Amino acid sequence: MDATTWTERFGEDVAVSDSFGQQVVDVPAELWTSAVEFARTELGCEYFDWLSAVDELEAGFRVVVHVYSLQTRLHLLIRTLVPRENPTLPTVTGVYRGAAWHERETYEMFGVVFDGHPDLRPLLLPEGFQGNPLRKDFVLAARVAKPWPGAKEPGEGGTGAPSRRRIRPPGVPDDWGPAAAQTSRAAGKGGPGRPARGARDPQDTERPGRGPRSGDEGGDA
Repeated sequence: MDATTWTERFGEDVAVSDSFGQQVVDVPAELWTSAVEFARTELGCEYFDWLSAVDELEAGFRVVVHVYSLQTRLHLLIRTLVPRENPTLPTVTGVYRGAAWHERETYEMFGVVFDGHPDLRPLLLPEGFQGNPLRKDFVLAARVAKPWPGAKEPGEGGTGAPSRRRIRPPGVPDDWGPAAAQTSRAAGKGGPGRPARGARDPQDTERPGRGPRSGDEGGDA
């Protein structure tokens, strides 16, 4: 199947390419459902394989679906791009019922909303989880709570004193995590009017005495 099959149906709004032997069709978001339906009804791609997304940062989210024709052995990737500010696409559950769980996973992992989905709710994450873990700007708490292997200098072994230079894990903002909180407290930002721990009046030069211990002189025998 060549590119003219798609251009005759959708015009110049689509772009057809090849990736490792699989045909890739890029369509605008407004043609998403029509393109997926065309692949099933006209090209015989009745087998739905998977649907997911890729975070392309400022460009938005690239939503990808892979379908397959058992008769012609055609592997087909259909892709579209949705903006980061409002990542919304119409659902394709009306074309492939198997897309329901894939769209739910893409919704909770990337935040892409599929309009018309019959049950768009979290699929894998625990109740009350905040954020979308597969977005590239999502901070992984484990990278801060556990030492990152890259924190060691090149050639530095696993024994001995650690390097003085601390490298933050990639993707972790400087003002995020326990280390930032400790730095803030050390700089005296723990709260207004709160003295540093262990501070005492510089005029007080005498340390308070301790009471007699058991067995000291002066007690009754």
